[in-house]
Amino acid sequence: MKLGIVGLPNVGKSTLFNALTNAGAQSANYAFCTIEPNIGVVSVPDKRLDRLSEMYDPLKQTPATIEFVDIAGLVKGASKGEGLGNKFLSHIREVDAIVHVVRCFDNDDIIHVEGSVDPARDIETINLELILSDVELLSRRIDRSTKAMKGDKSLAREVEFLTRVKAELDNGVCARAVEMTEDEKEILDTVALLSSKPVIYACNMSEEDFSSDINTNERFKKVCVLAKAEGSEVLPICAELEAQIAELSAEEKEMFLSELGIEQGGLDLLIRRSYDLLGLISYLTAGKDEVRAWTITKGTKAPQAAGKIHTDFERGFIRAEVIGFDVLMECGSMTAAKEKGLIRSEGKEYVVADGDIILFRFNV
Repeated sequence: MKLGIVGLPNVGKSTLFNALTNAGAQSANYAFCTIEPNIGVVSVPDKRLDRLSEMYDPLKQTPATIEFVDIAGLVKGASKGEGLGNKFLSHIREVDAIVHVVRCFDNDDIIHVEGSVDPARDIETINLELILSDVELLSRRIDRSTKAMKGDKSLAREVEFLTRVKAELDNGVCARAVEMTEDEKEILDTVALLSSKPVIYACNMSEEDFSSDINTNERFKKVCVLAKAEGSEVLPICAELEAQIAELSAEEKEMFLSELGIEQGGLDLLIRRSYDLLGLISYLTAGKDEVRAWTITKGTKAPQAAGKIHTDFERGFIRAEVIGFDVLMECGSMTAAKEKGLIRSEGKEYVVADGDIILFRFNV
């Protein structure tokens, strides 16, 4: 799964990306510093793996991962090809969700492309470019479906719905903010609109703001109001601080956060929120060879979850032997859990839950 990090130039996108991935993406004080997108694969924080590793002492531990893409800064007119507009929009089209970095701090040494700091305006600028691109795409789809209606009257409902969505887009409303039924959502998914992608607004603050009461930051509060209106998430973060923390060892990081009075780093929260935003969960496998988290979407049934390990597991699925992580921890060992009869045998219709520890039985 891919998440695109977007925002206007000089809002802290590449600094945040560097902190996330330690990939050393170029970061400089001028527009279009990032031209081709940088890509980094990031581990999803999961303390359950550490606990299982203590129990099994495996040869290796493998966390779930998520991919972040640092996409070029955008300016007004991107949908008309201004700046790196066409490239920017094509890169967004390839991601599953968006981390939209908005600047909520003052710094005279870092030039804002618009000459002043206003996150609400910046959000509107990018959303508008996504919407303009979507209107063009949606208009073509409506035209095609309208022509096809002559031979297929069942398309009337689709045309009516998409026309309603286009009217909202024309009014500056993102597709993700349009109310719709599950059936209508399935129709919209076939159009792949940019403004329908789920979003986390990462409010990039100064270290002073971030380590004090964030609710005193008026810019942050404005973003919260905008996000609520469209059903998006907001995460306060200090990219500069996170870049410093990313260079520390695990022990130093824990001490540093403790001194700041913070339980969890902003990056860990961002990764975890991104994982949740995409509707992802992890099930776990554990043994002497490896303790591992496997990424699946919520609602996945046991055979399809088994297929994540190997297609043979799905093809020859017999049953899944399942125990919840918390139940195993209470028992202290798999042997004790077996003696208490707490390991369940689940069939093909079982929907895997987050934190399930599973052994798949199969035969091919």
